Amino acid sequence: MTASGEPHPPDKGTSDKGASDQVAQLAELLACTSWRLRRAARSELEPLGLTFGQARALRLLARADEPVRMGELAARLEVVPRSATSMVDALEAAGLVSRQADPLDRRSVRVGLTTLGDDLLARLGRARRASAEALFARLDAAQRERLLELLIVLNERGPRAAAQGTSS
Repeated sequence: MTASGEPHPPDKGTSDKGASDQVAQLAELLACTSWRLRRAARSELEPLGLTFGQARALRLLARADEPVRMGELAARLEVVPRSATSMVDALEAAGLVSRQADPLDRRSVRVGLTTLGDDLLARLGRARRASAEALFARLDAAQRERLLELLIVLNERGPRAAAQGTSS
């Protein structure tokens, strides 16, 4: 780690140690890139009093066609339900989301964005795009397209992805 807490970027040269070094280099470079995006996001979120996880929850709720059950939100966030509840508590206190009784199951609660949450998310989206554009500006259009294709493959969920993840 550097003095600022950022991971040291790995050497750009190719290693003679083979595929395992290449995989390690890929992992390190992806981690460094992710760290840079998260650092930019944190600087945008801190003045608003939001965490990265809360912003992610807002984005998930915005993509839903209707309010989402708390358990479903936890699953999509890949957190335990209690963590999702705490996150929603904070977002609700800030006026960004609202809880609603599920009309089909009174035991369930659904969560949806408020107008304030939707407006904030639009502002965050613009800032996020600007940060990402600055980071990816070094790539030409074809490189960005290829990177997108590769990241989609790496982030796939489902039987094919599970089989690939266990076949090493």
